[in-house]
Amino acid sequence: MKNLKILVLVVAMAFGSIVSATTNPIKTAASTSISKSVGELLKNPDFQLDQEVDAVVDIFINSDDEMVVLSVDTDNEKVEQYIKSRLNYKKVENSTLGNKKSFKVPVKMVKSN
Repeated sequence: MKNLKILVLVVAMAFGSIVSATTNPIKTAASTSISKSVGELLKNPDFQLDQEVDAVVDIFINSDDEMVVLSVDTDNEKVEQYIKSRLNYKKVENSTLGNKKSFKVPVKMVKSN
C-alpha cells in the first residue's frame, strides 16, 4: 500500500510538470512572422536619416489577410508616412497568424551613412 501511494505521487508530479511545461508556440510564430514581413517591407528607404528613429507600429490584419496600419508612434513625420505607405494593405501569409489579428511591432530605423 505504501508503494502504491508513492507510485501515484510520482506519476502525479510527473504529469503536473509536463502539463506546466507546455506552451503555445503559435503566438510566438505569428509575432515573428509579422516582424519579419514588416522588416522586409521597410528595407531600403528612399530618404536619408540624420539620427536613429524608433517607432511602434500598431497593425491590424483584415479579412483579406492585408496589413492595415492603425498608428505609428514616432516623432518623425517622414518616417511615419514612409511606414504607412510601405505597409498599408500589403498581404501577409495567414497560415502562421492563428486567431490574433492585432499586433504592435517595434521598428528602429538607423542613421544613414
